[in-house]
Amino acid sequence: METIDMFRDLAIILIVAKCFGLLARKLHAPQVVGEIIAGLIIGPSILGWVQSGDFLTQMAEIGVILLMFSAGLETDLHEMVKTGPVALIVALAGVIVPLAGGYAVYSAFYGWGAPGSDTFYSALFMGVILTATSVSITVQTLRELGKLKGRVGTTIMSAAIIDDVIGILVLTFVIGFKDPTQNPGQVVLSTVLFFLICGVFGVLCYKGFKFLDKKYPHRRRIAIYGLALCFLLAYVAEKFFGIADITGAYVAGIILCNIRDSSYIAQKMDISSYMLFGPIFFASIGLKTQIDGITPDILWFTVCFIVVALLGKIIGCGGMAKLCKFNAKDSLRIGVGMMNRGEVALIVAQKGLAAGMVQPVFFSSVIILIMVAAITTPIIMKLLYRKEPPESQEPKPKPEPEPMKSYL
Repeated sequence: METIDMFRDLAIILIVAKCFGLLARKLHAPQVVGEIIAGLIIGPSILGWVQSGDFLTQMAEIGVILLMFSAGLETDLHEMVKTGPVALIVALAGVIVPLAGGYAVYSAFYGWGAPGSDTFYSALFMGVILTATSVSITVQTLRELGKLKGRVGTTIMSAAIIDDVIGILVLTFVIGFKDPTQNPGQVVLSTVLFFLICGVFGVLCYKGFKFLDKKYPHRRRIAIYGLALCFLLAYVAEKFFGIADITGAYVAGIILCNIRDSSYIAQKMDISSYMLFGPIFFASIGLKTQIDGITPDILWFTVCFIVVALLGKIIGCGGMAKLCKFNAKDSLRIGVGMMNRGEVALIVAQKGLAAGMVQPVFFSSVIILIMVAAITTPIIMKLLYRKEPPESQEPKPKPEPEPMKSYL
């Protein structure tokens, strides 16, 4: 691609992605779905206006790094600790059950590969894609219903954060095991060592940023240093530890999520991500999706994949919530609230494609899953809360009468 052509491609991607993103939002679907469809339409599968080359691939990589950095910045560690044990158990079940389900459904269609084979890793990776949870639509639905701050809403939000962290760790292990130059012990050791070093380095960085935050509040230099930390940890993670770069970016966000200006840094990151790198990343997924390779077999796989994805969260998260003393209806609400998928699932799928663990044609299955979950989740949540008033309108218990005071 000639250098001058990249400006034409960027203009096409930004205009078409924005238009389709707005259309998706009008239809009450995630905006990212519209951006992915935009990439599919302008890509080689349909119109052929834009080709995915090295330049767009590198721009998309920056986009995914910024997305994961922002996700880390928006993590509420205090809330995670507060709801800790229950949310952690629910999140673990919400990772294990979909992971096993994704592995089983892929294996049922394409063969049960021996451990270490390409088929085995492809099946395992389809399960990894299903571990992620996106609660943006669930949060908006609960807010409209007046149920966001309740026990169910808090558990859903905390468990979603935790299971994304666990999903990224699983992604790190799976990609590490896929590399034939590494043995399982080396992968585990490298991962543990990375997080130990990040723990020590993170405390020092946190104190340094806290000092800068106090001395120079709301200054752009804070956001610039934060972005530099994000890129540095992304580089160190992949270069020296063989860990996915998005893990390093996410850890950088976690390190800074509790400083006073974390929201300010996230706001500055959103400007670049929203205007340029985010649309390029999501459109690049559409560019790489091959619809000409979709066969009846792929369509049947997609149907089963979606069913397993939705039921996996309901059974895993909802079942574990029931064991944690939630009543049956609240357990079902937690399971349904966790079944939505979004950006993290796409990021994991993109990483799998780069590592040769998933074929481009399966991107269509992931995209359809995100669309189906985005439509069904709010509908089912509203049905489950039918006839219940918002928490702010629920009748409060009458206060106990105060005992007579003695005036003697």
